[in-house]
Amino acid sequence: MNKKTFTTSLLATSLVLSAYAADDVWSYAECVDYARSNNISLQKLRLSEQVSGLELEEAQAQWQPTLDFNTTHGFTNSPWRSSDSNAYNGQVGFNAGWTVWNGGEREKTIERNKLNTEISRLDTEDAIRTLETDLLQVYLNILYAREAIAIYEEAEKLSGAQAERMRQLMDAGRASKVDYAQLKAQHQQDIYNLVNSQGTYDTRRMELKKLLELGIDRDITLADVEISASQILAALPPVDESYRLAVQTDLKLKGLELEEDGAELDVAIARASGMPRISLNAGVSTGYYAPGDNFGTQLKQAFNENIGLTLAIPILDNKRTKTAVARARVQQLNARLDADQRHTELAQAVENWYIDTRSAQSRYQAAEQQLESAMATDELTNEQFSLGLVNTIDLMTAHNNLVEARQALLQAKYMALLGQKMIEYYRTSTVSL
Repeated sequence: MNKKTFTTSLLATSLVLSAYAADDVWSYAECVDYARSNNISLQKLRLSEQVSGLELEEAQAQWQPTLDFNTTHGFTNSPWRSSDSNAYNGQVGFNAGWTVWNGGEREKTIERNKLNTEISRLDTEDAIRTLETDLLQVYLNILYAREAIAIYEEAEKLSGAQAERMRQLMDAGRASKVDYAQLKAQHQQDIYNLVNSQGTYDTRRMELKKLLELGIDRDITLADVEISASQILAALPPVDESYRLAVQTDLKLKGLELEEDGAELDVAIARASGMPRISLNAGVSTGYYAPGDNFGTQLKQAFNENIGLTLAIPILDNKRTKTAVARARVQQLNARLDADQRHTELAQAVENWYIDTRSAQSRYQAAEQQLESAMATDELTNEQFSLGLVNTIDLMTAHNNLVEARQALLQAKYMALLGQKMIEYYRTSTVSL
Protein backbone atom coordinates (compact mmCIF):
# COMPACT_ATOMS: atom_id res chain seq x y z
CA MET A 1 0.00 0.00 0.00
CA ASN A 2 1.45 3.41 -1.00
CA LYS A 3 1.42 6.73 0.86
CA LYS A 4 -1.37 8.14 -1.31
CA THR A 5 -3.72 5.28 -0.43
CA PHE A 6 -2.96 5.64 3.27
CA THR A 7 -3.49 9.41 3.22
CA THR A 8 -6.85 8.94 1.48
CA SER A 9 -7.87 6.41 4.11
CA LEU A 10 -6.81 8.73 6.94
CA LEU A 11 -8.90 11.57 5.50
CA ALA A 12 -11.93 9.31 5.11
CA THR A 13 -11.63 8.11 8.69
CA SER A 14 -11.42 11.68 10.00
CA LEU A 15 -14.58 12.60 8.11
CA VAL A 16 -16.44 9.60 9.54
CA LEU A 17 -15.33 10.45 13.08
CA SER A 18 -16.41 14.06 12.63
CA ALA A 19 -19.86 13.03 11.50
CA TYR A 20 -20.17 10.66 14.44
CA ALA A 21 -18.84 12.99 17.12
CA ALA A 22 -20.82 16.21 17.02
CA ASP A 23 -22.35 18.95 14.94
CA ASP A 24 -19.91 21.55 16.25
CA VAL A 25 -16.24 21.53 15.34
CA TRP A 26 -14.07 23.04 18.06
CA SER A 27 -10.69 24.64 17.48
CA TYR A 28 -8.14 24.84 20.27
CA ALA A 29 -8.78 28.57 20.70
CA GLU A 30 -12.52 27.94 21.01
CA CYS A 31 -11.90 25.30 23.67
CA VAL A 32 -9.80 27.77 25.65
CA ASP A 33 -12.41 30.54 25.39
CA TYR A 34 -15.18 28.21 26.50
CA ALA A 35 -13.16 26.82 29.41
CA ARG A 36 -12.31 30.32 30.65
CA SER A 37 -16.01 30.99 31.19
CA ASN A 38 -17.28 27.57 32.24
CA ASN A 39 -14.54 25.69 34.07
CA ILE A 40 -15.73 25.27 37.67
CA SER A 41 -12.26 25.41 39.22
CA LEU A 42 -11.68 28.79 37.55
CA GLN A 43 -15.02 30.08 38.75
CA LYS A 44 -14.12 29.13 42.33
CA LEU A 45 -10.81 30.95 42.04
CA ARG A 46 -12.61 34.05 40.80
CA LEU A 47 -14.86 33.86 43.87
CA SER A 48 -11.76 33.66 46.07
CA GLU A 49 -10.46 36.73 44.27
CA GLN A 50 -13.67 38.56 45.14
CA VAL A 51 -13.33 37.53 48.79
CA SER A 52 -9.80 38.97 48.85
CA GLY A 53 -11.18 42.25 47.53
CA LEU A 54 -13.81 42.32 50.25
CA GLU A 55 -11.19 41.66 52.91
CA LEU A 56 -9.18 44.59 51.58
CA GLU A 57 -12.24 46.85 51.84
CA GLU A 58 -12.74 45.67 55.41
CA ALA A 59 -9.12 46.44 56.30
CA GLN A 60 -9.35 49.92 54.77
CA ALA A 61 -12.56 50.56 56.70
CA GLN A 62 -10.64 50.23 59.99
CA TRP A 63 -9.70 53.90 59.60
CA GLN A 64 -13.34 54.82 60.04
CA PRO A 65 -14.91 55.28 63.49
CA THR A 66 -17.46 52.88 64.92
CA LEU A 67 -20.94 54.01 65.97
CA ASP A 68 -23.42 52.00 68.02
CA PHE A 69 -26.95 52.67 69.15
CA ASN A 70 -27.97 51.04 72.42
CA THR A 71 -31.17 51.01 74.40
CA THR A 72 -32.02 49.31 77.68
CA HIS A 73 -35.50 48.86 79.17
CA GLY A 74 -36.44 47.20 82.43
CA PHE A 75 -39.45 46.56 84.66
CA THR A 76 -39.17 46.12 88.45
CA ASN A 77 -41.76 44.67 90.80
CA SER A 78 -41.44 45.26 94.60
CA PRO A 79 -44.51 43.58 96.12
CA TRP A 80 -43.76 44.50 99.76
CA ARG A 81 -43.28 48.22 99.20
CA SER A 82 -45.98 50.46 100.62
CA SER A 83 -46.33 52.38 97.39
CA ASP A 84 -45.20 52.30 93.77
CA SER A 85 -44.42 48.61 93.86
CA ASN A 86 -44.00 48.56 90.10
CA ALA A 87 -41.36 50.67 88.34
CA TYR A 88 -40.13 51.02 84.78
CA ASN A 89 -36.84 52.50 83.58
CA GLY A 90 -35.32 52.94 80.13
CA GLN A 91 -32.13 54.31 78.66
CA VAL A 92 -31.06 55.13 75.10
CA GLY A 93 -27.75 56.33 73.74
CA PHE A 94 -25.13 56.46 70.98
CA ASN A 95 -21.52 55.35 71.49
CA ALA A 96 -18.70 56.13 69.07
CA GLY A 97 -15.13 54.89 69.05
CA TRP A 98 -12.03 55.45 66.93
CA THR A 99 -8.60 53.89 67.15
CA VAL A 100 -6.04 56.68 67.12
CA TRP A 101 -2.98 54.43 66.98
CA ASN A 102 -2.41 50.69 67.30
CA GLY A 103 1.29 50.31 66.65
CA GLY A 104 0.95 50.51 62.86
CA GLU A 105 -1.07 47.30 62.69
CA ARG A 106 -3.86 48.94 60.74
CA GLU A 107 -1.57 50.25 58.00
CA LYS A 108 0.35 46.99 57.68
CA THR A 109 -2.88 45.00 57.55
CA ILE A 110 -4.09 47.12 54.63
CA GLU A 111 -0.80 46.54 52.79
CA ARG A 112 -1.04 42.80 53.49
CA ASN A 113 -4.57 42.62 52.12
CA LYS A 114 -3.49 44.48 49.00
CA LEU A 115 -0.84 41.81 48.48
CA ASN A 116 -3.41 39.08 49.11
CA THR A 117 -5.67 40.59 46.46
CA GLU A 118 -2.84 40.64 43.94
CA ILE A 119 -1.82 37.09 44.86
CA SER A 120 -5.41 35.91 44.32
CA ARG A 121 -5.44 37.57 40.91
CA LEU A 122 -2.15 35.90 39.99
CA ASP A 123 -3.47 32.54 41.18
CA THR A 124 -6.47 32.91 38.89
CA GLU A 125 -4.34 33.91 35.92
CA ASP A 126 -1.92 31.05 36.60
CA ALA A 127 -4.82 28.60 36.76
CA ILE A 128 -6.02 29.88 33.39
CA ARG A 129 -2.58 29.28 31.89
CA THR A 130 -2.40 25.83 33.44
CA LEU A 131 -5.81 25.07 31.99
CA GLU A 132 -4.56 26.17 28.57
CA THR A 133 -1.65 23.71 28.72
CA ASP A 134 -3.93 20.93 29.99
CA LEU A 135 -6.27 21.60 27.07
CA LEU A 136 -3.32 21.59 24.69
CA GLN A 137 -2.15 18.16 25.83
CA VAL A 138 -5.65 16.67 25.73
CA TYR A 139 -6.35 18.30 22.35
CA LEU A 140 -3.18 16.82 20.81
CA ASN A 141 -3.90 13.45 22.44
CA ILE A 142 -7.29 13.41 20.73
CA LEU A 143 -5.78 14.25 17.35
CA TYR A 144 -3.17 11.53 17.91
CA ALA A 145 -5.84 8.97 18.86
CA ARG A 146 -7.92 9.94 15.84
CA GLU A 147 -5.03 9.35 13.45
CA ALA A 148 -4.18 6.10 15.23
CA ILE A 149 -7.69 4.86 14.44
CA ALA A 150 -6.98 5.44 10.73
CA ILE A 151 -3.78 3.41 10.97
CA TYR A 152 -5.49 0.44 12.62
CA GLU A 153 -8.49 0.68 10.31
CA GLU A 154 -6.27 0.37 7.27
CA ALA A 155 -4.33 -2.47 8.91
CA GLU A 156 -7.58 -4.29 9.70
CA LYS A 157 -8.83 -3.94 6.12
CA LEU A 158 -5.57 -5.24 4.70
CA SER A 159 -5.26 -8.22 7.04
CA GLY A 160 -8.94 -9.00 6.52
CA ALA A 161 -8.45 -9.09 2.76
CA GLN A 162 -5.38 -11.30 3.15
CA ALA A 163 -7.23 -13.70 5.43
CA GLU A 164 -10.15 -13.92 2.99
CA ARG A 165 -7.81 -14.61 0.09
CA MET A 166 -6.10 -17.31 2.12
CA ARG A 167 -9.47 -18.88 2.87
CA GLN A 168 -10.24 -19.04 -0.84
CA LEU A 169 -6.87 -20.63 -1.50
CA MET A 170 -7.51 -23.14 1.31
CA ASP A 171 -10.91 -24.02 -0.14
CA ALA A 172 -9.24 -24.55 -3.52
CA GLY A 173 -6.66 -26.82 -1.89
CA ARG A 174 -3.77 -24.49 -2.59
CA ALA A 175 -3.11 -23.47 1.05
CA SER A 176 -3.11 -25.17 4.42
CA LYS A 177 -5.42 -24.59 7.35
CA VAL A 178 -2.40 -23.47 9.35
CA ASP A 179 -1.71 -20.61 6.93
CA TYR A 180 -5.34 -19.54 7.04
CA ALA A 181 -5.44 -19.74 10.88
CA GLN A 182 -2.35 -17.57 11.14
CA LEU A 183 -3.73 -14.84 8.90
CA LYS A 184 -7.12 -15.08 10.60
CA ALA A 185 -5.42 -14.56 13.98
CA GLN A 186 -3.57 -11.55 12.54
CA HIS A 187 -6.89 -10.11 11.39
CA GLN A 188 -8.42 -10.60 14.83
CA GLN A 189 -5.43 -8.88 16.43
CA ASP A 190 -5.88 -5.90 14.11
CA ILE A 191 -9.57 -5.76 15.02
CA TYR A 192 -8.61 -5.70 18.70
CA ASN A 193 -6.09 -2.92 18.09
CA LEU A 194 -8.73 -0.91 16.22
CA VAL A 195 -11.30 -1.30 19.00
CA ASN A 196 -8.68 -0.39 21.60
CA SER A 197 -7.69 2.76 19.68
CA GLN A 198 -11.34 3.78 19.40
CA GLY A 199 -11.69 3.36 23.16
CA THR A 200 -8.63 5.52 23.71
CA TYR A 201 -10.12 8.18 21.44
CA ASP A 202 -13.38 8.20 23.42
CA THR A 203 -11.46 8.41 26.71
CA ARG A 204 -9.47 11.40 25.52
CA ARG A 205 -12.64 13.15 24.40
CA MET A 206 -14.12 12.58 27.86
CA GLU A 207 -11.04 14.23 29.39
CA LEU A 208 -11.62 17.25 27.19
CA LYS A 209 -15.32 17.41 28.07
CA LYS A 210 -14.36 17.34 31.75
CA LEU A 211 -12.06 20.32 31.33
CA LEU A 212 -14.77 22.16 29.42
CA GLU A 213 -17.49 21.15 31.91
CA LEU A 214 -19.63 19.75 29.12
CA GLY A 215 -22.59 17.60 30.13
CA ILE A 216 -23.41 14.08 28.99
CA ASP A 217 -25.79 15.48 26.37
CA ARG A 218 -23.02 17.42 24.62
CA ASP A 219 -20.66 15.90 22.11
CA ILE A 220 -17.52 17.36 20.64
CA THR A 221 -15.22 16.94 17.69
CA LEU A 222 -12.00 18.83 17.03
CA ALA A 223 -10.79 20.83 14.08
CA ASP A 224 -7.86 19.41 12.17
CA VAL A 225 -4.44 20.94 12.64
CA GLU A 226 -2.01 21.20 9.76
CA ILE A 227 1.35 19.80 10.86
CA SER A 228 4.23 19.81 8.39
CA ALA A 229 7.50 17.95 8.67
CA SER A 230 9.40 21.24 8.62
CA GLN A 231 7.35 22.42 11.60
CA ILE A 232 8.11 19.24 13.53
CA LEU A 233 11.83 19.49 12.83
CA ALA A 234 12.12 23.25 13.43
CA ALA A 235 15.16 24.34 15.44
CA LEU A 236 14.57 25.11 19.10
CA PRO A 237 15.59 28.43 20.70
CA PRO A 238 18.48 28.47 23.21
CA VAL A 239 17.56 26.68 26.42
CA ASP A 240 19.11 29.31 28.72
CA GLU A 241 17.10 32.03 27.00
CA SER A 242 13.90 30.02 27.44
CA TYR A 243 14.61 29.55 31.14
CA ARG A 244 15.23 33.27 31.60
CA LEU A 245 11.97 34.11 29.86
CA ALA A 246 10.15 31.45 31.89
CA VAL A 247 11.32 33.08 35.12
CA GLN A 248 10.18 36.50 33.89
CA THR A 249 6.72 35.35 32.81
CA ASP A 250 5.89 32.73 35.44
CA LEU A 251 2.92 33.93 37.47
CA LYS A 252 3.33 31.32 40.18
CA LEU A 253 6.83 32.60 40.89
CA LYS A 254 5.54 36.18 41.05
CA GLY A 255 2.90 35.07 43.53
CA LEU A 256 5.51 33.37 45.72
CA GLU A 257 7.65 36.50 45.69
CA LEU A 258 4.62 38.51 46.84
CA GLU A 259 4.06 35.93 49.57
CA GLU A 260 7.59 36.62 50.78
CA ASP A 261 6.81 40.34 50.93
CA GLY A 262 3.58 39.53 52.73
CA ALA A 263 5.43 37.47 55.30
CA GLU A 264 7.54 40.54 56.12
CA LEU A 265 4.33 42.47 56.71
CA ASP A 266 3.07 39.64 58.91
CA VAL A 267 6.15 40.11 61.10
CA ALA A 268 5.36 43.83 61.45
CA ILE A 269 1.71 43.07 62.25
CA ALA A 270 2.72 40.55 64.89
CA ARG A 271 5.07 43.09 66.52
CA ALA A 272 2.34 45.73 66.55
CA SER A 273 0.19 43.56 68.80
CA GLY A 274 2.68 44.16 71.63
CA MET A 275 2.73 47.97 71.29
CA PRO A 276 0.61 50.54 73.17
CA ARG A 277 -2.79 51.41 71.73
CA ILE A 278 -4.64 54.71 71.88
CA SER A 279 -8.38 54.91 71.28
CA LEU A 280 -10.92 57.73 71.46
CA ASN A 281 -14.44 57.12 72.77
CA ALA A 282 -17.49 59.38 72.89
CA GLY A 283 -21.21 58.99 73.52
CA VAL A 284 -24.54 60.59 74.29
CA SER A 285 -27.38 59.04 76.31
CA THR A 286 -30.53 59.77 78.25
CA GLY A 287 -33.10 57.84 80.26
CA TYR A 288 -36.56 57.73 81.75
CA TYR A 289 -37.98 56.37 85.03
CA ALA A 290 -41.60 55.68 85.85
CA PRO A 291 -43.38 56.52 87.98
CA GLY A 292 -41.64 59.86 87.96
CA ASP A 293 -41.73 63.34 86.63
CA ASN A 294 -42.87 64.35 83.20
CA PHE A 295 -41.43 62.12 80.46
CA GLY A 296 -39.95 65.02 78.48
CA THR A 297 -38.48 66.61 81.63
CA GLN A 298 -36.80 63.37 82.63
CA LEU A 299 -35.26 62.89 79.18
CA LYS A 300 -33.93 66.44 79.27
CA GLN A 301 -32.49 66.20 82.77
CA ALA A 302 -30.97 62.74 82.16
CA PHE A 303 -29.32 63.73 78.89
CA ASN A 304 -25.52 63.49 79.13
CA GLU A 305 -22.46 63.55 76.88
CA ASN A 306 -19.11 61.88 77.42
CA ILE A 307 -15.74 61.72 75.71
CA GLY A 308 -12.59 59.89 76.73
CA LEU A 309 -9.13 58.87 75.58
CA THR A 310 -7.84 55.39 76.43
CA LEU A 311 -4.21 54.30 76.51
CA ALA A 312 -3.59 50.54 76.75
CA ILE A 313 -0.04 49.32 77.36
CA PRO A 314 0.45 45.54 77.21
CA ILE A 315 2.77 44.27 79.91
CA LEU A 316 2.29 40.51 80.02
CA ASP A 317 0.45 38.70 77.21
CA ASN A 318 1.50 35.09 77.84
CA LYS A 319 4.07 35.29 75.02
CA ARG A 320 1.38 35.78 72.39
CA THR A 321 3.28 38.60 70.67
CA LYS A 322 6.63 36.81 70.78
CA THR A 323 5.10 33.62 69.41
CA ALA A 324 3.28 35.51 66.66
CA VAL A 325 6.50 37.20 65.55
CA ALA A 326 8.40 33.89 65.54
CA ARG A 327 5.61 32.21 63.55
CA ALA A 328 5.62 35.04 61.01
CA ARG A 329 9.39 34.76 60.58
CA VAL A 330 9.07 31.02 59.93
CA GLN A 331 6.44 31.77 57.29
CA GLN A 332 8.81 34.30 55.74
CA LEU A 333 11.59 31.72 55.48
CA ASN A 334 9.13 29.18 54.09
CA ALA A 335 7.99 31.65 51.42
CA ARG A 336 11.60 32.25 50.41
CA LEU A 337 12.20 28.50 50.13
CA ASP A 338 9.05 28.12 48.02
CA ALA A 339 10.34 30.77 45.62
CA ASP A 340 13.74 29.04 45.39
CA GLN A 341 12.01 25.72 44.78
CA ARG A 342 9.93 27.24 42.00
CA HIS A 343 13.12 28.43 40.29
CA THR A 344 14.39 24.85 40.40
CA GLU A 345 11.08 23.47 39.10
CA LEU A 346 11.11 25.88 36.18
CA ALA A 347 14.68 24.97 35.26
CA GLN A 348 13.90 21.25 35.39
CA ALA A 349 10.65 21.62 33.45
CA VAL A 350 12.26 23.66 30.66
CA GLU A 351 15.21 21.30 30.40
CA ASN A 352 12.97 18.22 30.37
CA TRP A 353 10.84 19.62 27.55
CA TYR A 354 13.98 20.34 25.54
CA ILE A 355 15.23 16.78 26.07
CA ASP A 356 11.85 15.25 25.17
CA THR A 357 11.39 17.47 22.12
CA ARG A 358 14.84 16.85 20.69
CA SER A 359 14.39 13.14 21.29
CA ALA A 360 11.00 13.22 19.53
CA GLN A 361 12.49 15.10 16.57
CA SER A 362 15.27 12.52 16.24
CA ARG A 363 12.75 9.68 16.50
CA TYR A 364 10.59 11.40 13.88
CA GLN A 365 13.47 11.51 11.39
CA ALA A 366 14.32 7.87 12.08
CA ALA A 367 10.64 6.87 11.86
CA GLU A 368 10.30 8.52 8.44
CA GLN A 369 13.07 6.33 7.08
CA GLN A 370 11.72 3.30 8.92
CA LEU A 371 8.25 3.86 7.46
CA GLU A 372 9.60 4.25 3.93
CA SER A 373 11.53 1.00 4.31
CA ALA A 374 8.57 -0.81 5.92
CA MET A 375 6.21 0.27 3.12
CA ALA A 376 8.60 -0.94 0.45
CA THR A 377 9.14 -4.22 2.29
CA ASP A 378 5.42 -4.75 2.79
CA GLU A 379 4.65 -4.07 -0.87
CA LEU A 380 7.39 -6.43 -2.04
CA THR A 381 6.36 -9.13 0.43
CA ASN A 382 2.75 -8.98 -0.76
CA GLU A 383 3.88 -9.39 -4.36
CA GLN A 384 6.12 -12.33 -3.44
CA PHE A 385 3.34 -13.90 -1.38
CA SER A 386 1.04 -13.73 -4.39
CA LEU A 387 3.66 -15.66 -6.33
CA GLY A 388 4.10 -18.15 -3.50
CA LEU A 389 7.65 -17.11 -2.77
CA VAL A 390 7.19 -16.24 0.93
CA ASN A 391 5.23 -17.85 3.73
CA THR A 392 2.55 -16.39 6.00
CA ILE A 393 5.04 -15.64 8.77
CA ASP A 394 6.99 -13.31 6.49
CA LEU A 395 3.75 -11.70 5.34
CA MET A 396 2.58 -11.10 8.92
CA THR A 397 5.99 -9.75 9.94
CA ALA A 398 6.00 -7.22 7.12
CA HIS A 399 2.43 -6.22 7.99
CA ASN A 400 3.20 -5.68 11.69
CA ASN A 401 6.40 -3.80 10.93
CA LEU A 402 4.45 -1.41 8.71
CA VAL A 403 1.85 -0.75 11.42
CA GLU A 404 4.54 -0.21 14.04
CA ALA A 405 6.44 2.19 11.76
CA ARG A 406 3.32 4.28 11.20
CA GLN A 407 2.60 4.34 14.91
CA ALA A 408 6.19 5.35 15.72
CA LEU A 409 6.06 8.21 13.21
CA LEU A 410 2.68 9.38 14.52
CA GLN A 411 3.79 9.30 18.14
CA ALA A 412 7.04 11.14 17.43
CA LYS A 413 5.16 13.81 15.46
CA TYR A 414 2.78 14.68 18.26
CA MET A 415 5.41 14.43 20.99
CA ALA A 416 7.63 16.87 19.09
CA LEU A 417 4.71 19.24 18.49
CA LEU A 418 3.67 19.14 22.14
CA GLY A 419 7.24 19.84 23.26
CA GLN A 420 7.56 22.81 20.92
CA LYS A 421 4.29 24.28 22.15
CA MET A 422 5.25 23.81 25.80
CA ILE A 423 8.57 25.56 25.18
CA GLU A 424 6.60 28.34 23.52
CA TYR A 425 4.41 28.52 26.63
CA TYR A 426 7.37 28.85 28.99
CA ARG A 427 8.82 31.61 26.83
CA THR A 428 5.67 33.67 26.20
CA SER A 429 3.04 32.45 28.71
CA THR A 430 0.72 31.82 25.76
CA VAL A 431 -0.15 28.77 23.73
CA SER A 432 -1.39 28.72 20.13
CA LEU A 433 -2.28 25.83 17.90
